[in-house]
Amino acid sequence: MDRWGITIPFFDETLNESRSLIAELPELGYTDAWSAEVNGADGFVPLALAAEWAPSLRLGSAIVPVSTRGPGLLAMSAATIADLAPGRFVLGIGASSPAIVERWNAGVFVKPYARTRDTLRFLRAALAGEKVSEHYETFEVKGFRLERAPAVPPKIVLAALRPGMLHLAAREADGAITNWVSPQDVRKVRAELGERTELIARLFVMVSEDAVRVREVARRMLAGYLTVPVYAAFHEWLGRGEVLRPMHEAWAAGDRQAAVKAIPDEVVDDLIVHGDAATCRARIREYVANGLDTPVLAPLSGGDVPLDQAVRELAPTLE
Repeated sequence: MDRWGITIPFFDETLNESRSLIAELPELGYTDAWSAEVNGADGFVPLALAAEWAPSLRLGSAIVPVSTRGPGLLAMSAATIADLAPGRFVLGIGASSPAIVERWNAGVFVKPYARTRDTLRFLRAALAGEKVSEHYETFEVKGFRLERAPAVPPKIVLAALRPGMLHLAAREADGAITNWVSPQDVRKVRAELGERTELIARLFVMVSEDAVRVREVARRMLAGYLTVPVYAAFHEWLGRGEVLRPMHEAWAAGDRQAAVKAIPDEVVDDLIVHGDAATCRARIREYVANGLDTPVLAPLSGGDVPLDQAVRELAPTLE
């Protein structure tokens, strides 16, 4: 069965307001619900509630940063959700960004690849119930063992934007999560990841035939993301370095308004799924045809229909 995921809680809704729609997701044909962790809901509580509200869904975190919690706390949180949803929980972890780790959480963003690799290796052992005493490159753990290891350890997937992390995901993890890609970009990511490793991507969707309005909303989002160093490097690798150069120059000069305006229409149309619901579903299928295993929709508010309706109209059962 094709996977068809969605982001919870929904944009512009509290977790409690999302309850009834989350419960409805399985009958609409959604197979997965994935949380996020930036500056809204945390990555675990929505999954804990969804485990009860929609007990057939696969649940995943996309992603929990490896440098905002200690290794042991991260293992405890993952074990808790794995117990609530045995065999249905996928732990997504990643390096995150300096803004989230350092400016917002008073952490240290150093050696992001090594920290992610070390955390993955620690979690494999800890979630299997092992006692861990290990000196890793980026941290040391002495004598940690979960009081209650999950009966079914969760799969672990990595946020991966470029070849190094994609190769690590293929070698040592159960999958890779990417973000802000076009269907054509999926081909390049898949080529690095290989055919046997699950590829997951969050896809931002606005059900609207007003392309001008969509682009206005999307440009603000894109400017906020694509100027982050890890995403700037990612899109340089994907081949958008020159077309995004005016945006980066304006942003570096402190002119945020000019940076937003400098993002070309074709970049917005590449990275945001928009149009009527049927057009959006067809576009999502393009991603799948190009090698994406699990699309995770993130419907944006402000489209032609209310958000709840958009979630229902984007469901695979309508195809």
